[in-house]
Order: sequence, then C-alpha cells, then structure tokens
Amino acid sequence: MNKIQVEILGLSASPTAGGAYALLLKEVYGVRRLPIIIGSFEAQSIALEMEGIKPPRPLTHDLLKNVIDILGGSVSEVIIDELRENTFYAKVKIEVATLSNEIDSRPSDAIALAVRTGAPLYVAEDVMKIASFVPSSEDSDEIQDLPGKPEPESKPRKKNVPGTKLAQLQDQLREAIEKEDYERAAKIRDEINKISGIQN
Repeated sequence: MNKIQVEILGLSASPTAGGAYALLLKEVYGVRRLPIIIGSFEAQSIALEMEGIKPPRPLTHDLLKNVIDILGGSVSEVIIDELRENTFYAKVKIEVATLSNEIDSRPSDAIALAVRTGAPLYVAEDVMKIASFVPSSEDSDEIQDLPGKPEPESKPRKKNVPGTKLAQLQDQLREAIEKEDYERAAKIRDEINKISGIQN
C-alpha cells in the first residue's frame, strides 16, 4: 500500500456538524490537505497535548500510552488506510519486543495517541486521492487553526489590556484544569491567547 506522511495543520469547530470538530491534515512533502470530522472529546484530547496542557489525571489516550509504555511497547506509526461510506478507518501499529501488530482504530483516537507518542502519521494514497483537496494559492500560507489560536482579523486591535487581567486568567485556567473542567479551560485559554496576541 502506498502511504503519504501527513502532519496536523489545524483543528477547528465545524459549523456544519454540531459539537464536532474538523481536523485538517497536510502532506509533509506536498500540498494536499485532508479534512476529517472528529468528536469534541477527541479534539480536546489532541489540542491539550499539542498545546502542552497536562490534566491532573490521565485522559483515556494518556492511559493507553502509559499501558503501551509499561508493556515495553511503542507506537511505530498510525495510518488512515480506508474510507468506506464516508467513514475513515485507521490502524495503529504497535511493536512489543520482536512482535508487531496493527490494531483497528478510529482516526481521531489513533491521532490522539500518535500526538502523545511522537509516532508518524500516514494516509493511504487511495484515501488521499478520494478525500483530499489542494488549497488555492491564497490559502496555502494559512496559519494553523488550533483551538486557542486567535481568529485572524482584518484590522489589528489597538486596545491595551492590563497585565493583571492576564494573570487572573492564568489563575482561572489552572483552577479549571485542577477541577478537570476542560471546556471552561479551553475558553479561558482562548481568552489568554487573544490577550497575548494583542500585547505582542
């Protein structure tokens, strides 16, 4: 099977799928992009890890990584290998000692695990041919749209925000994470990033 290495380009709320998110993958050595709709829990799990936010207790994907580590295994790669009836299918390749196994997975779970283990992400060429797109030249230099990144604005804001507001928000973020209120934490993080963008 021909496979194409990809990386996560962005993650944003999908207006057409209530409560779901659009995960955008990009060819490492090319320009094609592959959008995948994923659930809010998996999107949150991916975003928290990518942004370096550590919850006080392990999430499901952290638990899975810890189990693999304790058993002396490693995730060697993740591949999105099929698209059937508008549903993507993935495999997680796990190696333990001299054994290698491929485990069936939803792409969102496989990617959340890959982000934690540093495993490379691949998409089967057949899937890329069917489901990917080539962005117009205007979109090719787009900033990653991860949760927490400020929305691009047509005019820069001139408003000054006092540093005390930022400190208050950072305290609130720590408190929300300690209470495992990740939805509130994500909103606070977005606000912190907006303020930081204004100040820079």
